[in-house]
Amino acid sequence: MVATAIVGVQSNLRDVLRAYVELTKPRIIELLLVTTLPAMVLAAHGLPSVELTLATLIGGTLAAGSANALNCYVDRDIDAMMRRTSSRPLAVGPERSAVSPRAALVFGLILGVVSTALLWATTNPAATALTLAAIVLYVVGYTLGLKRRTSQNIVWGGAAGCMPVLIGWAAVTGGLAWPAFVLFLVVFFWTPPHFWALAMKFRDDYAAAGVPMLPVVASPRSVTTHMLAHTWAMVACSLALVPVADLGPLYALPAVVIGALFLRETYLLRRRVIAGLDPKSMRLFHLSITYLSLLSVAIVVDVLAQLRW
Repeated sequence: MVATAIVGVQSNLRDVLRAYVELTKPRIIELLLVTTLPAMVLAAHGLPSVELTLATLIGGTLAAGSANALNCYVDRDIDAMMRRTSSRPLAVGPERSAVSPRAALVFGLILGVVSTALLWATTNPAATALTLAAIVLYVVGYTLGLKRRTSQNIVWGGAAGCMPVLIGWAAVTGGLAWPAFVLFLVVFFWTPPHFWALAMKFRDDYAAAGVPMLPVVASPRSVTTHMLAHTWAMVACSLALVPVADLGPLYALPAVVIGALFLRETYLLRRRVIAGLDPKSMRLFHLSITYLSLLSVAIVVDVLAQLRW
């Protein structure tokens, strides 16, 4: 019986730990970190110190986890209505959840305090202030303010997801510069087509929850028009980074190729929509993740290669 009790406690502990981790939305954090490191490398014109890099990435991870946990707390009602999010820790109901709403709220607030304290101690005031602004922008601006009120929610609310670029740059330099703003715009214009592709797939979910995502309130053709406009702007900003950040061909060539692939898939999505076919929007969603990852790698490779030359 003792052994059975121990196994039960261990199992319960694993469930609780898993629930806390899920509250932070690790897969989203991965995308945020993808843009932090290249911004730091670009700002340092090489590799920043290991200590600064680790402190910034850990602080950024905790800050993103804070914002995501608080988002789960606020959105637990609509998460329960959508198939895609119905398995989140706070959406399954109090009788099945391993974490209470109150505990999730406290957890999110603690992560926010720890992240800002860590960055204050290890980086500088600018990076710390930007991190705090990112949390507030995502939780208050997007989750509480825009998400349930406007179809442009992800356009402006998505700005919070661009903040790691500015945070990474500020952690290295103590301030901001034009290359950081241009890279910020790349991610800013990348976010809507990335998220709208997902929202097209789960349109019925958002409609059932009463969330006015663009694919819910606009026709598919109108949605793809907006996606194309943002994609063209994203590609233009990615190429503008070449002269602004003094990047070379090891960045420019991949930026052109993957930008063209992104545009091609967006046009194909629009063509399928106009023809009344299955839009297969998740193809663009997955490609968008690959695009951002490869663009980030290209920045790092180009900067480090220039050091050798």
